[in-house]
Amino acid sequence: MVVKMTNKDENFYKYMGKIFGSRLIQNQTNDRIYDDNNKVWYLIIEKDIVIALVSINNNIIKNVYTTKDEALDEILKEVKKENKIKDSTVTALYEDLYKTAGFKVTRGIYKNFVIIS
Repeated sequence: MVVKMTNKDENFYKYMGKIFGSRLIQNQTNDRIYDDNNKVWYLIIEKDIVIALVSINNNIIKNVYTTKDEALDEILKEVKKENKIKDSTVTALYEDLYKTAGFKVTRGIYKNFVIIS
Protein backbone atom coordinates (compact mmCIF):
# COMPACT_ATOMS: atom_id res chain seq x y z
CA MET A 1 0.00 0.00 0.00
CA VAL A 2 1.33 3.42 -0.97
CA VAL A 3 1.57 5.99 1.83
CA LYS A 4 1.93 9.72 1.17
CA MET A 5 3.92 11.89 3.59
CA THR A 6 5.77 15.17 3.89
CA ASN A 7 8.62 16.04 6.22
CA LYS A 8 6.01 17.63 8.50
CA ASP A 9 4.30 14.29 9.25
CA GLU A 10 4.83 12.87 12.73
CA ASN A 11 6.45 9.55 11.72
CA PHE A 12 8.29 10.85 8.66
CA TYR A 13 11.80 10.66 10.13
CA LYS A 14 11.07 7.34 11.79
CA TYR A 15 10.75 5.87 8.30
CA MET A 16 12.98 8.14 6.26
CA GLY A 17 15.80 8.91 8.70
CA LYS A 18 18.01 6.05 7.52
CA ILE A 19 17.46 7.00 3.88
CA PHE A 20 18.86 10.53 4.14
CA GLY A 21 22.62 10.60 3.85
CA SER A 22 22.89 6.87 3.12
CA ARG A 23 26.09 6.24 1.17
CA LEU A 24 24.75 2.85 0.09
CA ILE A 25 21.68 4.39 -1.53
CA GLN A 26 23.73 7.23 -3.00
CA ASN A 27 26.15 4.73 -4.55
CA GLN A 28 23.32 2.61 -5.96
CA THR A 29 21.28 5.46 -7.44
CA ASN A 30 24.04 7.99 -8.14
CA ASP A 31 21.73 10.49 -6.47
CA ARG A 32 21.46 12.09 -3.04
CA ILE A 33 18.13 12.13 -1.26
CA TYR A 34 17.29 15.17 0.85
CA ASP A 35 14.29 16.02 3.02
CA ASP A 36 13.56 19.32 1.27
CA ASN A 37 10.43 21.20 2.25
CA ASN A 38 7.53 21.03 -0.21
CA LYS A 39 8.27 17.48 -1.35
CA VAL A 40 5.49 14.94 -1.22
CA TRP A 41 6.82 11.45 -0.60
CA TYR A 42 5.13 8.31 -1.92
CA LEU A 43 6.36 5.38 0.16
CA ILE A 44 5.85 1.67 0.50
CA ILE A 45 6.81 0.49 3.96
CA GLU A 46 7.23 -3.11 5.09
CA LYS A 47 8.00 -3.96 8.70
CA ASP A 48 8.81 -0.28 9.42
CA ILE A 49 11.35 -0.17 6.56
CA VAL A 50 10.92 1.94 3.43
CA ILE A 51 11.30 -0.44 0.49
CA ALA A 52 10.37 2.04 -2.24
CA LEU A 53 10.00 5.80 -2.53
CA VAL A 54 9.33 8.58 -4.98
CA SER A 55 9.42 12.26 -4.04
CA ILE A 56 7.66 15.00 -5.99
CA ASN A 57 7.84 18.78 -5.87
CA ASN A 58 5.67 20.90 -8.19
CA ASN A 59 4.84 17.88 -10.38
CA ILE A 60 8.52 17.08 -10.89
CA ILE A 61 9.85 13.77 -9.63
CA LYS A 62 12.93 14.46 -7.55
CA ASN A 63 13.97 11.13 -6.00
CA VAL A 64 13.44 7.46 -6.77
CA TYR A 65 14.67 4.44 -4.81
CA THR A 66 13.62 0.86 -4.20
CA THR A 67 14.74 -2.49 -2.91
CA LYS A 68 11.78 -4.23 -4.62
CA ASP A 69 10.90 -3.50 -8.24
CA GLU A 70 7.22 -4.40 -7.76
CA ALA A 71 6.87 -1.80 -5.01
CA LEU A 72 8.42 0.95 -7.14
CA ASP A 73 6.18 -0.03 -10.06
CA GLU A 74 3.14 0.40 -7.81
CA ILE A 75 4.29 3.84 -6.65
CA LEU A 76 5.18 5.05 -10.15
CA LYS A 77 1.76 4.08 -11.47
CA GLU A 78 0.03 5.89 -8.61
CA VAL A 79 2.22 8.97 -9.05
CA LYS A 80 1.42 9.03 -12.77
CA LYS A 81 -2.30 8.66 -12.10
CA GLU A 82 -2.45 11.40 -9.42
CA ASN A 83 -0.11 14.02 -10.93
CA LYS A 84 0.62 15.77 -14.20
CA ILE A 85 4.30 14.95 -14.15
CA LYS A 86 6.56 17.45 -15.87
CA ASP A 87 9.92 16.46 -17.35
CA SER A 88 11.89 14.99 -14.45
CA THR A 89 15.57 14.09 -14.32
CA VAL A 90 15.87 10.87 -12.30
CA THR A 91 18.34 8.08 -11.73
CA ALA A 92 18.77 5.83 -14.78
CA LEU A 93 18.94 2.78 -12.50
CA TYR A 94 15.19 2.17 -12.83
CA GLU A 95 14.80 2.99 -16.54
CA ASP A 96 12.89 -0.21 -17.33
CA LEU A 97 10.47 0.41 -14.45
CA TYR A 98 9.73 3.94 -15.67
CA LYS A 99 8.81 2.52 -19.06
CA THR A 100 6.67 -0.24 -17.54
CA ALA A 101 4.78 2.36 -15.52
CA GLY A 102 4.00 4.28 -18.72
CA PHE A 103 6.53 7.07 -18.63
CA LYS A 104 8.37 8.26 -21.73
CA VAL A 105 12.12 7.92 -21.10
CA THR A 106 14.70 10.12 -22.83
CA ARG A 107 18.47 10.07 -22.44
CA GLY A 108 19.83 13.43 -21.32
CA ILE A 109 23.37 14.70 -21.11
CA TYR A 110 24.20 12.82 -17.89
CA LYS A 111 25.10 9.14 -18.13
CA ASN A 112 23.58 8.18 -14.75
CA PHE A 113 20.27 10.01 -15.24
CA VAL A 114 17.33 9.94 -17.64
CA ILE A 115 14.46 12.32 -18.26
CA ILE A 116 10.97 10.94 -17.76
CA SER A 117 7.69 12.54 -18.73
